[in-house]
Amino acid sequence: MCRHQPSCPAADASDRDAARVVSSHPEQGWSLLCNGIVLFEDSGEILPDGQVIAPRQRCAPRAAPSAA
Repeated sequence: MCRHQPSCPAADASDRDAARVVSSHPEQGWSLLCNGIVLFEDSGEILPDGQVIAPRQRCAPRAAPSAA
């Protein structure tokens, strides 16, 4: 799908999320990358072969220090 130079990472590459955005739909929470991946705002993905990649866990926010 990628036709620009240098080419974007393939859908099966470890850096696949670095591909350019072809179509962005922030109101719906997803973008289509030029390597065919649908990337969701929660970091979940659907690969071109239909494989689903679960969202990556985000670090929990730190609790505010308690006053002693």
